Amino acid sequence: MYALFATLIIICSILLVLIILIQNPKGGGLSSSFGGGASQMMGVKKTNDFLEKATWTLAISLIGLILVSNFAIERPEDNLQTTKGDNTESTFTTEDFSTEPLGSSDSL
Repeated sequence: MYALFATLIIICSILLVLIILIQNPKGGGLSSSFGGGASQMMGVKKTNDFLEKATWTLAISLIGLILVSNFAIERPEDNLQTTKGDNTESTFTTEDFSTEPLGSSDSL
């Protein structure tokens, strides 16, 4: 499940970057190179409209994939981290150890 979501997110991200790089920030972009100021070419009214819709679609799908993957990918219960200050380690004091030699016990 993790590999599927990771692959889809990476593909969507790469496509989004490519679509954004194709666009020209001054409005010329890909549409100006396909016939200058012509508003229609081979049945497509404007390339900018397509690129803008593709950008929004990919951006929304990327956000959606990230949110869905956050809930869909299962996490193991034993790898939960403790909060800061919550110390679960056992501590010991020096009173636990005696300084008497092993052979000098009077209780025998």
